[in-house]
Amino acid sequence: MQTARVLKGFEQYLIREERGKATIQKYVRDAGEFLSWLETRELTKEQAVAWKKQLAGQHMSPMTVNGKLAAINRLFLFLGKPDCRVKYLKLQRKLFRNTERELTREEFARLVETARSTGRERLALLMESICATGIRVSEVKYLTVEAAQAGCVEISLKGKIRTILIPGKLSRKLLKYARKQKTVSGEIFLTRNGNGLTRHQIWAEMKALCAAAHVAPSKVFPHNLRHLFARTFYKVYRDVVKLASILGHSSLETTRIYLLATGAEYRKQMSRLGLIS
Repeated sequence: MQTARVLKGFEQYLIREERGKATIQKYVRDAGEFLSWLETRELTKEQAVAWKKQLAGQHMSPMTVNGKLAAINRLFLFLGKPDCRVKYLKLQRKLFRNTERELTREEFARLVETARSTGRERLALLMESICATGIRVSEVKYLTVEAAQAGCVEISLKGKIRTILIPGKLSRKLLKYARKQKTVSGEIFLTRNGNGLTRHQIWAEMKALCAAAHVAPSKVFPHNLRHLFARTFYKVYRDVVKLASILGHSSLETTRIYLLATGAEYRKQMSRLGLIS
């Protein structure tokens, strides 16, 4: 089996399936890892199960293992070997969030203020935009001058189209920033060379704020802004169905993961049962 040719074909297969760019990169990377491990051995169900056992024996989370299994299961479909697919590791449903990774509103405010006070206006506005709309970091490119003018944006991702409303105050801030940058149309958040910001650039710029903002690095990454939006929206409106639609989730279970109580909140709930004399 020629690994390079298989991976190239697999990549094209995922593109035709309209998978997201990040998903394609991860699936191809994980498939390459499996094929390198397989070497010249024949691809069989037994080999797939053996790789699963090896992954499970390593120091990685069950979610990480299942992510890799999702990639090879899709690879097997591409290769016309659906019988080689393996079952995922069973995960116990989480009851509460890890507070070490939860970004609070106060910490978010400090990050924005730190970015603004150190002359990183683009980053401050970008963080506000993600947190105020709940968009994914990969969807930042949809924040255009035209979208800010209209007060809404249509996002097409993973074969789904959804409409995101842009709050009036945010629209005005986006248009003001665009005028300052002399951007008359198209994407608002651009590099000096006029290119769109990458996921890694946004991640790195946010991490650079941690020390000055006194926020733990474990809490500072783009997707956590989306989580903060979700928790805040639900706290105000208590509508998980509408929230799932805004976030673009196909399953309510995915949305509910965003809304888990913290360990401290869970302890308070248990204490209220009054079962200890």
